[in-house]
Amino acid sequence: MPALNRDRAERLMADAGLDALLLLSPESFRHATGAPAGVGTMWRRAGAVAVLVPADASLPEMAVASDLFAPAFRAASPIKDLRTTPLWVETTELDADAEGDLAARVAFANRQAGRSPRFARPTTFDAGLCYGHVVEGLKARGILPGARIGVELAAISAADLPALQSALAGYVLTDGSGIAARLKMVKTAEEIGFLRQAVELSEHGIVALRDQARVGMSRREIAALWIDAVKAASPGPALTGTWDYVSVGKDPWGGEATATEGDIVKVDVGCLINGYTSDTGRTFVFGAPSDDARRVHEALAAGFAAGEALLQPGTPLKEIHRAATAAIHAAGFPEFSRGHFGHGLGASLGSEEWPFIAADSDVVAEPGMVLAFECPWYLTGLGGFILENQYLITETGADNMNRLPTDLVTIGR
Repeated sequence: MPALNRDRAERLMADAGLDALLLLSPESFRHATGAPAGVGTMWRRAGAVAVLVPADASLPEMAVASDLFAPAFRAASPIKDLRTTPLWVETTELDADAEGDLAARVAFANRQAGRSPRFARPTTFDAGLCYGHVVEGLKARGILPGARIGVELAAISAADLPALQSALAGYVLTDGSGIAARLKMVKTAEEIGFLRQAVELSEHGIVALRDQARVGMSRREIAALWIDAVKAASPGPALTGTWDYVSVGKDPWGGEATATEGDIVKVDVGCLINGYTSDTGRTFVFGAPSDDARRVHEALAAGFAAGEALLQPGTPLKEIHRAATAAIHAAGFPEFSRGHFGHGLGASLGSEEWPFIAADSDVVAEPGMVLAFECPWYLTGLGGFILENQYLITETGADNMNRLPTDLVTIGR
């Protein structure tokens, strides 16, 4: 099902003075339609897919997808106005019960599908056809030239922009990327369920790593403990991916060290459920931590506690950044500097989704947001350290989706 909230979209577009929003990225396509964007988006070039969202929530959305993925779209999305463009992949829907010459049956099937004998498939896809459908969709909804269209410009390259501008000549195009991001920022119950399932599965793997890692194992072997446990417990096809940044020893950047007594193990990992990624970080140590390791972790824990206390609706994200930074400085590290202390979670290209818990953020926490809050520090010569949980902002506070403690835990015994 689509995750896009039309009422929220209407309010955001009204505030920006927009008549419609044009979404172009595969991530926004899925968010708005509930359907896969298809293989035409693999090059990250604009015009393979599009979603037109009128500002007036009473007007229906329109989507453009490839002919190859039209059946999957119709099975997954409630959006009725789907317009298709051809991909390079040749397909034919034959009548399985028909008889006669195959070439004649192919030609008949093509005529039935509205395809002329002169039809030719593009090398990849034709963005111009996509934009032509967008213009038709705008006019069909009474959104005429002169209207202001918010375009997801973050999803379009400088090389692709002129074609879009030419196709929508007469319309006032402005950047709608911020609105697209704010629409994805607040999650539906289904999205929250995916993220909760993902973090629970990830923590299952962290427990396996914590309990089974031993001195003498390589970094790769230790990371495999997490991966193997996740896969063994995975809920079938719902698990669509995993990622891990595990470091062992004094190199926090993934060197293939073999664990020795006193080594720090930084575990920064995530599972993807139906494309939605979790993000959790824990720090372990083989045996007793050094005084330096203990001091670093205590400082990060102070920053973590200060920021976590502010995770509630109505708090500006920049205040969380300020509090965490101040606490780490007060713990004895006045030169510590971190660009952001976490981020949104969702089904983005990577594991970090806007908004960021940063000093320059203009976002205020609101119910329905899912945030990864983290306090990491990577000290080459000592090791990688991280405390990270993911939280659902609720009406009254924050629901910690993690269950494992953030302590510096001794392992290998």
